[in-house]
Formats: sequence, structure tokens, C-alpha cells
Amino acid sequence: MTQPELFALMDRFSAGGLTRLEYEAGGARLVLEKTASVQGASAPAAAPAPAVPAAPAAPEPSAAEESACIKAPLVGTFYVAPQPGAAPFAAPGAHLKKGEPVCVLEAMKMINQIPAPCDCEVLEVLAKDGELVGFDAPLFRIREL
Repeated sequence: MTQPELFALMDRFSAGGLTRLEYEAGGARLVLEKTASVQGASAPAAAPAPAVPAAPAAPEPSAAEESACIKAPLVGTFYVAPQPGAAPFAAPGAHLKKGEPVCVLEAMKMINQIPAPCDCEVLEVLAKDGELVGFDAPLFRIREL
């Protein structure tokens, strides 16, 4: 593994929701681990660049008085529909019941449906279809019904 590849792996680990990562290849072994107290300390060393996916949180505070956000529970690729060409799970203006899927996140070839946390109306889709989103990145702006 080259040094730039190692730094890229460290950046993704820092930005993600994992707390431990073990990687072994060609006789070399790498173990990355973070805890709640260490996470804040390790973030300045390698995480400022990957923390950028949290930047779209800026629209959230302005609308936070009337609405809430559905945030990414994991790092992955965001998709608005179950498959290419299909209708989106939740378009702006859609009314959803608690537990209905709002989107899918693909992580490590696993498809994870993200459910609506409550009965809600979708006000805005904050992430772009096919975009890599970070842990806790805002995906939808919603209003509880």
C-alpha cells in the first residue's frame, strides 16, 4: 500500500462510523481504532478533508424551526430509487408513514434501505442520487405529520 493510499484509508476511516478497522496485505498489518474521546483527538490529524460531506448541514439550521432532517446512519452511496429508472422512494411533497423507505445506501456491496423515522412529509432531498455521503450527513429535510 502506498503512502497516499494509506492516508486516503485513514481519512475515510476518520469520517466514517466505524470504530475499528483491521487491514492486512502482503505481510503488512494495519489496525485503526477510535473511541469517543480519541475520535475528537484523531480528527484534526486526518479528517478535515472527509468532514466536508457534513457541509450540506448549512441548509438544516435555517429550516430547523419547522422541519427536521433524516441523516445518513452509515457511509455509503445514496440512491433515491430502488433501481435505475424506477420511481424515487420519497420525492419532495411525498407523505410517508413511519418505517417506509426514503432511500437506499449502498455500502460494501450491501444495499441498506433507510426508513422514515416518523409519519412525515418530504420537503427537500438534500443529497444527490449516486453521491457518496458520510456518516450523519443530512439526506432529507422533512416535516413531521
